Amino acid sequence: MKLVYPAIFYENEDKSYTVTIPDLPGCVTEGKTFAEALEMAVDAASGWVLTELEDGNNAPAASDIKSVKTTDQNEFVNLVVLDMDSYAEKYGSRAVRKNCTIPAWLNTKAEAANINFSAVLQEALQEKLFAQ
Repeated sequence: MKLVYPAIFYENEDKSYTVTIPDLPGCVTEGKTFAEALEMAVDAASGWVLTELEDGNNAPAASDIKSVKTTDQNEFVNLVVLDMDSYAEKYGSRAVRKNCTIPAWLNTKAEAANINFSAVLQEALQEKLFAQ
């Protein structure tokens, strides 16, 4: 899932940047350069959204960039693009318990072979979803 949010970049006196994402309350970061600030904004926003998704919530809707206003001459608005699938694959940590049914004979053979059911299910799902 790709998400795009407007971000407000504020250039500080020392030429570093502070960044806020208005659609993600409390999501603030900074960087020594614009490139670093942009990278940090993507990381901070991705972490914010991932937490919401792992808590069972939807990602907040993004405001139209034209509706985001700045209040200072040192501020400007820029879009940040989040690749949530990639971020979740790298940083997601919340496990979700799933219950599934398999034939008894298959369960007996798998247990005898010391198969980790969770690992096999995860590998199969990743192969099914991401191998294209």
